[in-house]
Amino acid sequence: MDRNFAYRVAVFCLLMPVWLVFSGQFDAFHVSMGALSCFVVTWMSSDLAFRNREATARSRWREATRFPGYLAWLLYEIVLANLHVLRLAFQPGGMEDVKPQVVRFKTGLKTEFARWVLANSITLTPGTVTVKVEGDEFWVHAISVHAATGLQGGMEERIKQVFEPEEEAA
Repeated sequence: MDRNFAYRVAVFCLLMPVWLVFSGQFDAFHVSMGALSCFVVTWMSSDLAFRNREATARSRWREATRFPGYLAWLLYEIVLANLHVLRLAFQPGGMEDVKPQVVRFKTGLKTEFARWVLANSITLTPGTVTVKVEGDEFWVHAISVHAATGLQGGMEERIKQVFEPEEEAA
């Protein structure tokens, strides 16, 4: 079987149950319209999902099971960053700690998708915005020295544990 066809079938099989659950309509008309919609979306965008065609089902499963843990950790970090920005805004003298800066660093993440997750995770965290990504170089605007020092390390390592192969993550 053609590998592209297999991925398109996988994308369709992921979309259709989601459509059924969200629509809540199970009559022939709605199910056929859902199938047609999922087919069109699959046809138009299947090259966006599962872009790395060499990844095995085992590695995809590993990513899917580890990603929720990363999201929980990221949510915790977002709460901490919110508290930091809140302190900067409302603590007397907090504005003295506001020292906007652009930080440039290189990442050790190998895959484009892992770098995409890192860039978006940084931007989701209050006080930091990913300004530019060029290959493995990141330019990030940070609102304070505290926000800037937290950029390298923990987030990248957690993403590496989720999306990089075992031999590279070790």
